[in-house]
Amino acid sequence: MSSKIRVMRKDEVKTFMEGDELCRLYVKTKEIVFGTSTLEPGRKGAVDAGHKNGEEIFYVAKGKVTCNFPKSKVKKELNEGDIVIIPKMEPHELHNPGKTEALVVWSLVSPD
Repeated sequence: MSSKIRVMRKDEVKTFMEGDELCRLYVKTKEIVFGTSTLEPGRKGAVDAGHKNGEEIFYVAKGKVTCNFPKSKVKKELNEGDIVIIPKMEPHELHNPGKTEALVVWSLVSPD
């Protein structure tokens, strides 16, 4: 079994917008998806419909966010260092209610 050690630089990865949310997709394999989302103060990302094959984890690396769950009508306030585990098929949306930039690290095991 041969594994290849890889380094992914932030300026070399796929970058895209979801609403006002700047997303960086660092890696997507058969086993895992890993990326980050940056939100400026007062900005909101698009609603993600949820993932059919696995749970997603958000880790707030910087700032604070509100994670809205429109289907469940639930909002979770997350501060720096907090995580939320998002169940399969749960629509979700990030909002930065703070006064500084927010950085969320996310991972999905068993990618869609």
